[in-house]
Amino acid sequence: MSASAPARADGRVTAARCPPRRPQRARSLVGAALLLVGTLLLPLSLAALWARAELTDTDRYVAAIAPLAGNPAVQDAIVRDVTDGVMPHVRLDGLLKVVPRTERPALRRKFTRGIREFVDKQVRQVVTGRTFPAMWTGVHRTAHRTLDGTLTASGDAPVTLDLSPVIERVRHQLSGNGLGIDIVRRVPPTGASIVLLKSPDVPRLRTGFQAARTGALFLPPAAGLCLLTGLLLTRRRRRALICTAAGCAVACALLTTALALLRARLLDALPATVPRPAADAYTDALTASLRSGAWTAVGAAAVTIALAVAGPLTVRLRRAVPSTRQADAVPWWTACPGVRNVRRGGRRGPAEDRPRR
Repeated sequence: MSASAPARADGRVTAARCPPRRPQRARSLVGAALLLVGTLLLPLSLAALWARAELTDTDRYVAAIAPLAGNPAVQDAIVRDVTDGVMPHVRLDGLLKVVPRTERPALRRKFTRGIREFVDKQVRQVVTGRTFPAMWTGVHRTAHRTLDGTLTASGDAPVTLDLSPVIERVRHQLSGNGLGIDIVRRVPPTGASIVLLKSPDVPRLRTGFQAARTGALFLPPAAGLCLLTGLLLTRRRRRALICTAAGCAVACALLTTALALLRARLLDALPATVPRPAADAYTDALTASLRSGAWTAVGAAAVTIALAVAGPLTVRLRRAVPSTRQADAVPWWTACPGVRNVRRGGRRGPAEDRPRR
């Protein structure tokens, strides 16, 4: 008898309880730490991939904002900006020379209001026309390439959205109207532009762009490696998988919440001259891929949890169903005493072993 195996009162030997193995416990702790790190890196990886794609991929950016060409809020903002760019070049001094000086201010306001309504109508026809989506994508393609060049090079030149193609189309639209001939001659080819990035903001955005580009290369592989290694190191992998999937779902949901809060803060910081509906539409179009990616990750995590929970239940059901079928498959005639004796090898019970009188 081994000295490490204690004996019970009935003489049986019980197995000695071994102390928990420290290497296995340390291995599980390392696996849990890696799973936690991978869960935290997942939303950061999604944000870095989104930022890198939106700032470097011109085609993806253009595809994201292309539907905005038909957005009424965006169209109203463009009509206002183009009209504001045209109106400073309208001069009414020649028309007001024959009017007495006392009547010129009121007449100037009246003429200015009428000409603005006319220009607004012509610009709206251009913005709502069939050719405007092509102009819209061309303008944004040029602006995005300029932004990409500004972020990758040195300097702090502002990034603007040049509306020259729209102005040129408006000039052509006005040239077909009798009242618009005098306006066309005074409007320069570049009459309106929208500042997308001011000079003081260029260095900060360049720093963020470099961080996003580096993070997009290293964060996703690091997150995947941490999650995979953590699952391999843990002892109870099914439980670890369920907890990790739940943590990833919560982290991605928090990412969408943080994105909504940041969006509201940025929109509140915009100047009053920027229309809020157009800014809302533009922001939603740019962040649509990030939000859809986050919610896709949440859905994948929910499916993983459901499959992990349903796995053991399925195994238990499979084990229970054959035993039930085997019990039901026993023939009725096996319940007879004679048949039972035959199945037991012909052995007789105590009553049958007695001699008959």
